[in-house]
Amino acid sequence: LKACCGLLTPDGGAITVDGMSIRERPIDCKRVMAYIPDNPDMYEFLTGYEYLNFVADVYGVSKADRERRIAELGELLGITEALGAISECSHGMKQKIAIISALIHKPKLILMDEPFVGLDPVAAHQLKNLMAEHCAAGGAIFFSTHVLEVAEKLCNKVAIIRGGKLVAYGAMDEVRGDSSLEEIFLELEEEKAQ
Repeated sequence: LKACCGLLTPDGGAITVDGMSIRERPIDCKRVMAYIPDNPDMYEFLTGYEYLNFVADVYGVSKADRERRIAELGELLGITEALGAISECSHGMKQKIAIISALIHKPKLILMDEPFVGLDPVAAHQLKNLMAEHCAAGGAIFFSTHVLEVAEKLCNKVAIIRGGKLVAYGAMDEVRGDSSLEEIFLELEEEKAQ
């Protein structure tokens, strides 16, 4: 994920985002994507509102658009009242701020690393809805998860990586077949052990 969003340089191959090389056009790629890390690092000296306005400034989001998106997404994720000092935020609150910051500029591609960790059940449900809406509107989401039921319910394509190697990839129905994704994963683990 970090290589896909330009934070790490890949050892080989090529990564393109919206037809653009992440190596040759990193700024253009970053304009059309967002990245939500598994442990969001934020400027702890800012408030949630200041951080979201900072991100909106980076992406050139107008004052009216940012205020509307912060209000809508803050209400949806149940954090509007808690956008005070980031240093006082729990992991779940920081995760909600990271989600809002990722969506504030309406990216085409969203990269998420374990996006549900730390979220309360209501916020996790709302995030799933936001993900579905984003994809239905023509966007794409690439995310990692260890919760196979979540991948099974949300994804139309899946990749299973073990030891840094791609061991299964394809449409969810093709990879899963008549089994669950969990059963497929466990079978792959058994093969590894033999």
